[in-house]
Amino acid sequence: MKNDRQAVLLEIITQETIETQEQLLDRLRQRGFKSTQATISRDIKELHLVKEPVGQGRYRYAVSVHRTRLNFADKLRAIFRESVLSVDYAQNIVVIKTMPGLANAAAAALDGMGHADIVGTLAGDDTVLLIMRESVDAADFCTQVQDQLR
Repeated sequence: MKNDRQAVLLEIITQETIETQEQLLDRLRQRGFKSTQATISRDIKELHLVKEPVGQGRYRYAVSVHRTRLNFADKLRAIFRESVLSVDYAQNIVVIKTMPGLANAAAAALDGMGHADIVGTLAGDDTVLLIMRESVDAADFCTQVQDQLR
């Protein structure tokens, strides 16, 4: 149901100039989908829709040009959260322990996040080595990861 609704939603915004969630909700109802404004709002967020100008101070919903990259980044973050067992650091080096076979996925997730303080990653089977710019960056990074693991 959700996937069907979102597919129709995408179809609607490519075929029509939709300026408001109310208009979108109305078009979905015309096509047989009963939804609430809150559901439409979540769909907009999940689909990474943006409002783009159409002129004369008006805007319309459109698919973000970054949508594919954003969805991929979300998937990488999920992989990272599910694979990490522990994290520790020594000076500017961070060591992340993962479930066996998942270090490469965790490293790819980190690379995909574009963290400015990470100089590079190296992954084995169950360990990821990160080189951070500064010792304080390593400490901050470990704290952030540990907060996510709780």
